[in-house]
Amino acid sequence: MFVDSHCHLNDPQFKEDLPQLLARAKALEIGRILTISTELKEIPDLERLSETYDEIYHTVGVHPHEVDKEGVPDLKDLLTALHHPKAVGIGETGLDYYYEHSHQEHQKLSFRHHIHALKETGLPLVIHSRNAEEDILQLLREEKVRDHMTPGVIHCFSGTRDFADATLDLGFYISFSGILTFKNAEELREIAKTVPLDRLLIETDAPYLAPTPHRGKRNEPSFVVHTAEKLAELKGVSLKKIQEITTHNFFTLFSKTKRNIIHP
Repeated sequence: MFVDSHCHLNDPQFKEDLPQLLARAKALEIGRILTISTELKEIPDLERLSETYDEIYHTVGVHPHEVDKEGVPDLKDLLTALHHPKAVGIGETGLDYYYEHSHQEHQKLSFRHHIHALKETGLPLVIHSRNAEEDILQLLREEKVRDHMTPGVIHCFSGTRDFADATLDLGFYISFSGILTFKNAEELREIAKTVPLDRLLIETDAPYLAPTPHRGKRNEPSFVVHTAEKLAELKGVSLKKIQEITTHNFFTLFSKTKRNIIHP
């Protein structure tokens, strides 16, 4: 099976055709889909999705864009939501200084609270990084996340080679999205060649960032296969190998996720 390790299935763009979308994913052997929290008020919707569909799991967190609007999340609230049996990760958290929809210091405090949730639960972080690599690394080092065997993933990686190397040294996985297929992403493709196979994940970030040949369209989990194909080309391995290793990596990182679905 393939896994879409990061998407947003509660987005209004999916309201009208979610069952059909999931059927298309199933037809292409997308066996697990991780839908990502950006605000705590979304959690009931994410829980309903996870409870309705065997293949869907979810995370708990507040996106850096939403911190000033929603408020810095309380650690207790994060931990309470993470008790759900299909809540398997923490985030989407991190820092975004490109848009800076939230004050930088508020973003940092929110990021720390998510890291503290990692320390309390052992569940992995899902990190968003944009124009904030130095501060993200500083916070991760200050909080000693390297003490955790699998601290998390840098999602939708589009950073520098130095950032990739530093986060790998801290024990993180790196997830590539449809950006990897974009014509102007040559530098990113060169970085992808250097990431060890046992640290790779693939994602769509749907409904955003549809890969070539679907650019300009609404993205969806079935399109993750295009990113897998590009990774196979860059790594000089078969698509089957990328499928197997990225799926294995997903279950290693998000270890609360069940590999086998057992129907009554």
